[in-house]
Amino acid sequence: MADNLVDVEIITPERIFYQGEAKMIEFNTTEGEIGVYPKHISLTTVIAPGIVTIKTEKEDIRAGVYAGFAEILPDKVTLLAEIAEWPDEIDEKRAHAAEERARDRLAKKEANLDVLRAEIALKKALVRQNLKV
Repeated sequence: MADNLVDVEIITPERIFYQGEAKMIEFNTTEGEIGVYPKHISLTTVIAPGIVTIKTEKEDIRAGVYAGFAEILPDKVTLLAEIAEWPDEIDEKRAHAAEERARDRLAKKEANLDVLRAEIALKKALVRQNLKV
């Protein structure tokens, strides 16, 4: 591995989603967006729904990641994600329908509504739609 690159691995319960080297990786955490370059300080953080951008020497690669943990080491970034999707794996109609359902649930404010769950469903649907753009 070159000094100016960091190993990146995105793993879900179903598969090794991505493995490769990057100049930088950007993703969302519960504390906000983070950009990681080689030689970053070590830390562990919680992944929030969002778009992961992996900047390689040749291209920028984008994917959706929805929950999990990230381990950042000076020479490696590992995302352990519940779900990770490439843009071509997303069904736009289904994402729009999920957004509508989540917005309806939040608007109705029923007594048994799990607000956090509805908000997360809305975020996931919006990430999926933004990833298709």
